[in-house]
This record gives sequence, C-alpha cells and structure tokens, in this order.
Amino acid sequence: MSQLSLHSPVGDLTLSEDDGAIVSIDWGWGRDQTPTPLLKRAVKQLNAYFDGTLEAFDLPLNPAGTAFHKRVWKIMLKIPYGQTLTYGAIAKRLDASARAVGTACGRNPISIIIPCHRVTGAAGLGGYSGDGGADTKTALLTLEGAPLQYGLKLGK
Repeated sequence: MSQLSLHSPVGDLTLSEDDGAIVSIDWGWGRDQTPTPLLKRAVKQLNAYFDGTLEAFDLPLNPAGTAFHKRVWKIMLKIPYGQTLTYGAIAKRLDASARAVGTACGRNPISIIIPCHRVTGAAGLGGYSGDGGADTKTALLTLEGAPLQYGLKLGK
C-alpha cells in the first residue's frame, strides 16, 4: 500500500492507495511517503478543495466496509458541495435507523472525499470522527458555505 501526506487547514492528512484506488485518508503524517501518480492527483485535488476551487473529487475510491456502510457512503458522495443531509433522511432512504447511518459515517475511511461532514443531525451538526471532531466538521462546512444553524438546509 502506497501513502502520501499533505498539510491541510484541518491538520496533516495521509492518503493511502491500494490496487489503483484511494482506500483511506488518515489524520496525521504517514511514515512512508510514496508519491504515486494517483496519490499526487489526490493531493492536488484536496489542495484545490481546501483552496475553494474544487467542489467535486474525481478519484477512484475503494473504501473497506460492510455492504450497508457502502450504501451510506454512496449516498454521501451524492450530497452536493455546500449542502447537507440529515442522518434521518439517509436512514429513511435505506429503511434503516439514523444511529446506523451515524455509525457508517463514523467508519468512513475516506473522510472529506466521501463527505461525511455533510451529514448532520436534525437539530444541529451531529458528530464527526475526524481529528478535531465537531470543530473540523464546522471548518469543512464553513469552507463550503453550508449553513451551520439549526434547521439546516437539506440536500436532495
């Protein structure tokens, strides 16, 4: 597995690639740095996202997870930049519980690119498993211009 790290406004991030796809983004600086073409492209796209010039990532992804987790992550990938969707709204689409959706969000191995920060509670932000917790979620939503108050605008 190849890795490449970058400095970002929400802390150091390390991307991992396996078999031609991004498989994870971890918080912190990775020990081994292998600048493969895909990882360099992913770093470039993340930098553009943090600069406010990229709204949609175009990268091959292969996150490890259960079939249910992957269904949740697929929905998250469809939430437009700057918009949010509640845990409950996703749960309703999947005939599941909001808590199960929250668990899937917390187990998302490719945060930011699979935008779990765009999934919120019905009456507030909800949690965030990335480094910095709710502060990082707030920073990402603020970067995108998403509303942060109660009664959040819901994506489709």
